[in-house]
Amino acid sequence: MVALAVTERASTALARGAALDVEGVSHAFDIDGAVLPVLDDVSFSVKPGEFVALLGPSGCGKSTLLRLVAGLEAPRSGTLREDGDPITGPFPSRVVVFQDPTLFPWRTVWNNVALGLEAQGILKTQRHRVDAAIELVGLSGFRNAYPHQLSGGMAQRVALARALVNDPQLLILDEPLGKLDSLTRITMQAEIASLWQRSGFTTLLVTHDVEEAVFLANRVIVFSDRPARIKADIAVDSPYPRHRGDPKLSELRRNILGLLGLDATW
Repeated sequence: MVALAVTERASTALARGAALDVEGVSHAFDIDGAVLPVLDDVSFSVKPGEFVALLGPSGCGKSTLLRLVAGLEAPRSGTLREDGDPITGPFPSRVVVFQDPTLFPWRTVWNNVALGLEAQGILKTQRHRVDAAIELVGLSGFRNAYPHQLSGGMAQRVALARALVNDPQLLILDEPLGKLDSLTRITMQAEIASLWQRSGFTTLLVTHDVEEAVFLANRVIVFSDRPARIKADIAVDSPYPRHRGDPKLSELRRNILGLLGLDATW
């Protein structure tokens, strides 16, 4: 594992989120009678309020790790803990936003965002949380719109609002901007950073975009090919708001591309 400095950058404003501990986690899939190793002895910790990006080759196991953190699957070995308690299944404090917004086409923006509170049986008394979440992502004027009336970026904002209405302590982002055009993606990156700073939740992001990782996160964890092992845990200590032309961010991009074997293309 490459040793690159990790700083103590989490500020008091970013202390509302959950702590996450991944301890010796290995995982594999059974495919046609054969065992396919996916994760190999992965260990790292995330402090409350940190924004950590996971980078690595396609198919190395990053999204699988997110599913384990979310409690959607159990690891073959090792332990995952949230605030010291073992993760044994899904829990409202951990919310996942996937690449596809997966909105219900027959429900309005407001009703899509309300799904979580509705499922918990608390919507009647907590309707204000739906309005607040929609306002937070800048869609107050579209609360009665249907998904087919939204752009791709707006639909992903609805997915974020649907996650935020549950007041997550740990927001899990699985390439949420991967299907957006480049201009919308840049706008959404800035909005995600702003939401994270205002709300204080811990964030775990899987992305294939090195620039996105260093622009958003205050730590970037780089994985090897499958089965994924941690190659480097890198601090991104530039202050927010960040500027893409910052020489420090450019140097970090170059270092990370080198770890991924892509530095010759930079």
